[in-house]
Amino acid sequence: MAYFAAVLARSEDGWDVSETELDDVETLADLADLARAAAQDDDSVLVFIEQEDAWFAIVRVDGEEDPRIFVSDGAAAARSSYGSVLTDELVDQAGESEFGDLDDLVAELEEDEENAQQEDDEDADGRAGVPVGPLGDAHLLSEFGLPADELLALSGEGAVPGDALDEIAEALGCGEVLEAVR
Repeated sequence: MAYFAAVLARSEDGWDVSETELDDVETLADLADLARAAAQDDDSVLVFIEQEDAWFAIVRVDGEEDPRIFVSDGAAAARSSYGSVLTDELVDQAGESEFGDLDDLVAELEEDEENAQQEDDEDADGRAGVPVGPLGDAHLLSEFGLPADELLALSGEGAVPGDALDEIAEALGCGEVLEAVR
């Protein structure tokens, strides 16, 4: 499936958007370095990643802070090379904390029978522990006017990843410039 990736760098005049290649990205640190290279001063940089018809992700980098990540469908992303870089990081972060205490972590791993079967299926795929559905920090765009509940609504069942990124870009005020690089 085809990928689309764009870097959106916040500036005094709005957002500068450029399409980018992820060929050299093997880790979250590589992706954060790519974002920081596009930053003006220490302003926010967003990386939009989309795998056609399957999932999208947003990575936010603010200066030297740790990147914040949101993935529309963790299980789908875990089955792709770029997505697994993000989901592996989110699952590692969750393992270091208690899920129940993280308001920003959208999806929780539940111990009921239904999810136990799902985890068995994911074990077979080699991606155990990655939940189906939204995963990560749904609040990462709240500061820019897109509340967590709206981001989650764009990630729900039946959502089209490309359309979701277009709506997110419109909410951020950079829809036209994102469309120009697609």
